[in-house]
Amino acid sequence: MRALISVSDKSGVENFAKELVNLGYEIISTGGTYKKLVEAGIKAIEIDEITKFPECFEGRVKTLNPYIHGGILHRRDKQSHLDQAKELNVEAIDLVCVNLYPFKATIESTDDFEQIIENIDIGGPAMVRSAAKNFDSVLIVTDVIDYDDVLNRLKNNTNSIDFRRDLMIKAFSHTAAYDSMIANYMNKRFNNGFGEKQFIVGSKVFDTRYGENPHQKGALYQFDTHFSDKFKVLKGEASFNNIGDISGAAKIASAFGSQNAVCIVKHGNPCGFAIKDTLLESYNEALKCDPISAFGGVVAVNGIVELDLAIKMNEIFLEVVYAADFTTEALEELSKKKRIKLFSQGTKKLELSNDSFNFKIVDGGFVYQDSDKVQDDEVINAKLQTKKEATTQEKKDMEIAYKIASLTKSNCVVYVKNSAMVAVGMGMTSRVDAAKAALRKAEDLGIDVSGSALASEAFFPFRDSIDAAKEAGVSCVIEPGGSIRDDEVIDAANEYGMSLYFSGTRHFLH
Repeated sequence: MRALISVSDKSGVENFAKELVNLGYEIISTGGTYKKLVEAGIKAIEIDEITKFPECFEGRVKTLNPYIHGGILHRRDKQSHLDQAKELNVEAIDLVCVNLYPFKATIESTDDFEQIIENIDIGGPAMVRSAAKNFDSVLIVTDVIDYDDVLNRLKNNTNSIDFRRDLMIKAFSHTAAYDSMIANYMNKRFNNGFGEKQFIVGSKVFDTRYGENPHQKGALYQFDTHFSDKFKVLKGEASFNNIGDISGAAKIASAFGSQNAVCIVKHGNPCGFAIKDTLLESYNEALKCDPISAFGGVVAVNGIVELDLAIKMNEIFLEVVYAADFTTEALEELSKKKRIKLFSQGTKKLELSNDSFNFKIVDGGFVYQDSDKVQDDEVINAKLQTKKEATTQEKKDMEIAYKIASLTKSNCVVYVKNSAMVAVGMGMTSRVDAAKAALRKAEDLGIDVSGSALASEAFFPFRDSIDAAKEAGVSCVIEPGGSIRDDEVIDAANEYGMSLYFSGTRHFLH
């Protein structure tokens, strides 16, 4: 039996090769892998002894050879293949262990195009695909974490066709993801990221209980390692809908740096938000905005949940609490609730992956775009359009309202007072309707919105939104501007003695 080992990631390869030798395998190897094995005292055959041809062109060609691919690809169940292999002196290769040149690490560390090109693997993917195609007879190993399983199955004679098929699927997924990464990089470098093909590749993290509804299947996939590194399941099983709400809540709660922000989300929309001196105070104020919707909601906490906050949270039913972390006492307290789900990042503050792109499924395909984000100086540099300037607190409230609006379904308006959201209207076909819906709910809950800051994620097309804001007692407004009736809106704000700022940037979320 023969095994071909050629790996860029050499962790664990010595032990893997040693165990294969003990099982009776003859090892064939290349370049750096061969050197490492020999230095470890493991007997190996260098690749050019098999190919009868030296590695050439600075290592660009070394395994692209019929003695290699013939040894991998010839069918063991066809006598004609066996006869031809014998005739051509092609010896069977029964196991291929290959992982590819570190293209991802290269593009993250350099912009040198020549170096990047040289870190595109050619022979590696060819060997992986050859072995995967002939999985009936050949084991293909592309992941370090599979070494022990492969060895155990070889030792225990459980190297089944099902196992080899699983490795085959993993191998083709591996080369597909690798080629997709190269294509996406080249399109980003030369076609502004929008080439003729767009590849979206994710690695499975876990199955969700089901999809949006019980009759749908669902699973979470990650682009890089964000969820593997920073999504710790402490209690419960995350559903498909939970993941969406957690993402939305975390984006808002983490949008204010290290501040003690708490965001409550229900069905993808914020129903509570506040920043106060402590996380407990923030939660209490966030809850006041809409305690009815908060029931069964998802809470994101930009910090570590301690016992006092946990006790307060347990006063109502919350489906999910997602936090930077929990103290042991807080975790014990929250775990008293049978149906609550608890997840953390294991950090001091919430951290986002900050994906550079996003996309949306449409019938027959998807639309793809650069990610949207409120820039750090966007509110600070917003231009005053009226005679009255906002106070320091009003500017803080404007920033909070503006960032929340950018992460809330359009059309939306957000009212913030003393660093807490007091009303929100979202997902409406009319911006005036969004304002009215927000104020109606605030009135029903007995919330005083007078003196609040109002943010809209898009311009006001008419002065009627300012008229409605005046009736509510709003003191300052921030919006992008850009309407043909901006002058009317500005005149209305001046008429009512409001502060009005234009940011110059629209943040629709559809």
